Amino acid sequence: MVKDVVIVGLQAIDTPIGSNCVNIAYEWTRIGHRVLYVNYPFDSRTFFKQLLRPNQQTRIRMDVLRRRKKELHEVEPNLYAVNLRLINLSIGFLPDGRLFDLLNHRNNKRVAHRIKKHLSELGMKEYMLFNDSDMVRSFYLKELLNPVCSIYYSRDNLISQPYFARHGKRLEAQLIAKSDVAVANSLYLADYCRQFNPNSHYVGQGCETELFKYGKKRTRPDDIPEFKKPVIGYIGALLTIRLDIRLLEQLAQKHPEWQFVFVGPEDEEFNKSKLHELDNVLFTGPKKPAELPAYLSCFDVAINPQELNEMTIGNYPRKIDEYLAMGKPVVATMTRAMVVFEEFVYLAESAEEYSTCIQKALDEDTEDLRKKRSDFAQSHTWEASVQNILQAIEQTS
Repeated sequence: MVKDVVIVGLQAIDTPIGSNCVNIAYEWTRIGHRVLYVNYPFDSRTFFKQLLRPNQQTRIRMDVLRRRKKELHEVEPNLYAVNLRLINLSIGFLPDGRLFDLLNHRNNKRVAHRIKKHLSELGMKEYMLFNDSDMVRSFYLKELLNPVCSIYYSRDNLISQPYFARHGKRLEAQLIAKSDVAVANSLYLADYCRQFNPNSHYVGQGCETELFKYGKKRTRPDDIPEFKKPVIGYIGALLTIRLDIRLLEQLAQKHPEWQFVFVGPEDEEFNKSKLHELDNVLFTGPKKPAELPAYLSCFDVAINPQELNEMTIGNYPRKIDEYLAMGKPVVATMTRAMVVFEEFVYLAESAEEYSTCIQKALDEDTEDLRKKRSDFAQSHTWEASVQNILQAIEQTS
């Protein structure tokens, strides 16, 4: 197995939000690989936009462009990050077709030239190329860098979003097809990749469950009363594009004997929904990540009532792992991605099925089941996911 890895993708290594790709990079170095993590350069439009409102990431990249900082730096032993000293053309606005491809190849070529410089500096002669869903900006890097193995990583149905759909609907399929192997964090996305490349594999997902330790005693939050009825709860952003608000309204109206608790920020439609008119519904508003386990500890059943659409249907539900890590009974909407959880999660497709499953979850909950749920969630680690990626590569080589 080749020990060196070049990573390109949609998120920088210093992104302030969670990133699968960054977790994978750290795990690769932990098991003995050397990693060159490429932070994709500015395009001209983004550069001028960031000049007006620079953040910490932007300032670092500006300093690289002004030669105040080096392109390459060591993040930790065996993990190197590079901020490329170039600004690419902004071409996303162009219609899909020949001119776009010509200019995209030019951008890719400039990026490849800078990457090769740092590969030489690090003495990386044979390496794998790991592409985290960068279907457009890294489309030609396999040909330009000539890696020993090229891996495409799918972890979201991005082409359902207008920004990616413009060029990505065409290019992602082609990129998956020409990659040596495609890996995905959900069964749905693995099936999607397999349409274009038979060497496509489900590799699972790591989840940071340290906060959600099973059995730990937690103080009840001040804004959660001691209800005399079962608490059915959800934690996360309350967005109508992701959650089935009509299903929730039906459930809450039909079951006054249950208390519904929603923890997270609301969009406008949730703010105006009938849920706010019901006595058995409580909205707590957004909470800090460190506070969430205390809220989850108050739930008798945790739910994930997904709205099924192109954006949500293939997603790996990290929230399910967090629920299960604390041993909670979980009821969730049935999707292809949820098949992985079917032994430990009650799956439903309608308000009526949700009602049945929630009651079943309340009736069947035991200490033994709680422990099994937690153990299952704890098995979803980045170590396991990266080992699955390596096995997929070995099957291809």
